[in-house]
Amino acid sequence: MRHRKHNHQLGVKTAHRTSMLANLCCSLIENGRIKTTLARARALRPTIEKIITLAKKAHLAQDPAQKIHYRRLAISRLRSKSATKKLFDELVEQFAKREGGYTRIYKLALPRLGDASEMALIEFVEEPASKKKKKKAKKSSSKAEKSKTEKEAAATEPESEETNVSEKTSDAESREDVASDSQDAEPSNAVEDSATEETSETDSAENEVTEVSDDDQPATEESSVDPEEDSKESK
Repeated sequence: MRHRKHNHQLGVKTAHRTSMLANLCCSLIENGRIKTTLARARALRPTIEKIITLAKKAHLAQDPAQKIHYRRLAISRLRSKSATKKLFDELVEQFAKREGGYTRIYKLALPRLGDASEMALIEFVEEPASKKKKKKAKKSSSKAEKSKTEKEAAATEPESEETNVSEKTSDAESREDVASDSQDAEPSNAVEDSATEETSETDSAENEVTEVSDDDQPATEESSVDPEEDSKESK
């Protein structure tokens, strides 16, 4: 009887099915996530997980012959040396501590146009270590940039305070200079006003003196003329 012998037929013959699964496995190893039909994703899961188990055995083995043996088995199933090398040298470390369940499947809501078949995403459970390192490097760089900006801001704040203080002192000095200039200008103006007043007073005094001298001259003349006339009359 053929009990418990279920296999994902996928509507194709055996050779076609093995080639298709090998290509799907290579695409998943190279990209980390692929989009395919739900039936193919379910058929791909056991195949890729068995190959990942071979990579884990080769990673834990201490005999070089055993490592080469597992690698050759994987190459015979994947039919790609580059994908096998990436799986055995790079991706195996993220699955070393997991006991199965290396992939996950997401069902997509929209079916495929044309035949309306159900679509799904299949991906590895854990992200590659390179992506994690890149994310950590980005976070550290962002933290360093933030610390630099904070230090620059803290350094610029005292400078701005010093500039404000210097501007305030310069404004106060300019105001004091203006006040002193105005105070100096007021006495000079007062001196000039007093000088003009004195000159005007002297001019008025001179005018009065000239007027008085002009008034005195006829009196003297009259006084000088009168004695003569008196003498003539006496004669």
